[in-house]
Amino acid sequence: MNVVIKPFSDRYFSVSFPGTFNKEMLNAVRNTPGRIWNNEQKLWLIPDNKTSQAALLENLYATGQFNYIEEHASQCTEAAVPRNTADDSADQEIQKLAEALQARHYSPHTVQTYSAWVKSFLKTKSKELINSGQKQINAFLTSLAVKDHVSPSTQNQAMAALLFYFRNIRHEDPDNLKDVIHAKHKKHVPAVLTKEQVAAVISNLSGGKRLAAQLMYGTGMRLNEVLSLRVLDIDFDRSEITVRSGKGGKDRRVMLPQTLIPALKEHIKEVKSLHDKDLAAGWGAVQLPESTRQSSDTAKEFRWQWLFPQKNRWVNGTTGQQGRHHMDESLLQKAVKTAVREAGIIKDATCHTFRHSFATHLLESGTDIRSVQELLGHSDIRTTMIYTHVLNKKEIGITSPLDTL
Repeated sequence: MNVVIKPFSDRYFSVSFPGTFNKEMLNAVRNTPGRIWNNEQKLWLIPDNKTSQAALLENLYATGQFNYIEEHASQCTEAAVPRNTADDSADQEIQKLAEALQARHYSPHTVQTYSAWVKSFLKTKSKELINSGQKQINAFLTSLAVKDHVSPSTQNQAMAALLFYFRNIRHEDPDNLKDVIHAKHKKHVPAVLTKEQVAAVISNLSGGKRLAAQLMYGTGMRLNEVLSLRVLDIDFDRSEITVRSGKGGKDRRVMLPQTLIPALKEHIKEVKSLHDKDLAAGWGAVQLPESTRQSSDTAKEFRWQWLFPQKNRWVNGTTGQQGRHHMDESLLQKAVKTAVREAGIIKDATCHTFRHSFATHLLESGTDIRSVQELLGHSDIRTTMIYTHVLNKKEIGITSPLDTL
């Protein structure tokens, strides 16, 4: 298994997989803070800073599958030095952290992300950490903003990881963060499509990708929430969909668009046929949620199968075990990007734009903002308020004074 790391620009380096690669390798890149997919050149772009470099290499080493990494800078070489006692000590701390997160039912993605941040933090610190944890946290978070130029959300993610580590593993409460220089928050008005543009984009999609896009716009679900749906989450009797372990680990229910019922039922029949073939071949088990009774029989039940299964079964090269995960996010992202271009739309529209359009169109039609907040799964009404800035003023009865002259 090969991974090639090369310079890309002043701020990023690229990561590519010559030949074949598996999901473990792909997740190693996806779990690196700040990574971006360059669809034109088919490359992953990683921020060129020590934090991201260390996180990427640690994630790659953790897979135990790569053969060679082409270094792009001296920093990467430094990050790949032989293990020592300090490394072993850090690994022990990370293991404790992972166990504490899992015991509190944090998602696997959160466990990986928090572990990466704490590992980066521990590797940049010395024995001073023992006596001055508070000072080191402030310095680390400030460095992310000042030297690495991370976004506010990335800095907040790192802060959350460190606070969890100190409070639950080291049993300290570093609450004095007033000296931290926070990353500058830039307010961006989300891109929103008109109803006609939404219809045009969806018309350029087909099969499961079209149905997934319709669900994103018809329910306001996020991309990963749609792709993580299982057959049992669709309740035709109550006309609702259950979103499990959404952002923040919260479950919620959204409406089931009535126009999608026939297409969904037909799609589920196709999923059932695919599952029957997997069972006949001796496979058919899927990964179950942490809170579910874990057994081989339960994992093979049709109700737990992904609503949008991947086309081909994955194969474990060591054990020979086979199974299916859900459709990869990048496949739907690429399809939507192509559909937007074919529709002649010049807006910077992505899968998430369907969610923005869902919320905006509901508000324009008179739906109260509290209901929209609940459907979107926002904890704070201020997050939902951003959509009031992109409302079509004509739709809500506001006319420009120029039009009255």
